[in-house]
Amino acid sequence: MDKVAWGVLSTAKIGLQKVIPAMQKGRHTRIVAIASRDMAKARDAAKRLRIPKAYGCYEALLADPDVGAVYIPLPNHLHVEWSIKALEAGKHVLCEKPIGLDAEQARQLRTAAQRYPKFKVMEAFMYRFHPQWIETRKLLRDGGLGDLRTIQTAFSYYNVDPANVRNKADMGGGAMLDIGCYCASLSRFLFGDEPRRVLGVVEYDPKFKTDRLASGILEFNAGTSTFTCSTQLSAFQRVNVIGTTGRVEIEIPFNAPPKKRCTIWHQGESGLRRIRLAKSNQYTIQGDLFSLAVLNDTDVPTPLDDAVANMRVIDAVFESGRTGTWQTP
Repeated sequence: MDKVAWGVLSTAKIGLQKVIPAMQKGRHTRIVAIASRDMAKARDAAKRLRIPKAYGCYEALLADPDVGAVYIPLPNHLHVEWSIKALEAGKHVLCEKPIGLDAEQARQLRTAAQRYPKFKVMEAFMYRFHPQWIETRKLLRDGGLGDLRTIQTAFSYYNVDPANVRNKADMGGGAMLDIGCYCASLSRFLFGDEPRRVLGVVEYDPKFKTDRLASGILEFNAGTSTFTCSTQLSAFQRVNVIGTTGRVEIEIPFNAPPKKRCTIWHQGESGLRRIRLAKSNQYTIQGDLFSLAVLNDTDVPTPLDDAVANMRVIDAVFESGRTGTWQTP
């Protein structure tokens, strides 16, 4: 099968431990290069992961004619800058979420991408491609929940390491950008709509100046979505999707383990049913789907319009937290 040759900008943990090994198993993905600002780190990563080329700066990787697409797991404040540089270098771009620090940055990337229509750009919301989410959407479409009325989401972990990028305000740290973006994304994904208005409560860490606890209400035409995300709570994640005649509970909605079968519960008119999904690596699926869009010159699964819309919701949560009023994204 045809494969896209990928380069990776940075030796970030998520890339080394999750995304690169997953994409190396893909039918349409081949990792050919990795770059770091520290050549020793790049060489070490390349050796450990058996990647043919290592570069000591990002520009050198982008200049490599053998690299057709780049995966960008850089800190949040660098996402838009290096996505645009990759496009200018003639590369397709898969950039980690969130696509930027705010909706204005997301729009800047969308405008830049419009100047390079031959190249694909996508925000890496990998969860959407896992079979448990495909099954949940199918249950919704088939009427297994009746009319969708509300979604409840919790996503948290505990991290007070001052050296961690998630605790650095100037690098785009904090709960909303790191994990609250999932809460906004899944709500829009399942309702198939944009929220009419948003109410948010945001608490900031006095030392880090990052948001450490955020809760929100998203009001859609058809119902509501409520969520809480935190960087300083016990590790937990769960999603409940509730309709007029049924519900779905997703046990591990975001960090689905690739070597274990995931479980969702569907409660419908005939009772409670446990649904076990096949073992799947959502990063492998994401890489293959993006690569197929490149190979076949078709649209990517999630366009940049979606990324811009998601950032608008996040902006509205922050603004609501600041003003104490409902906000329109």
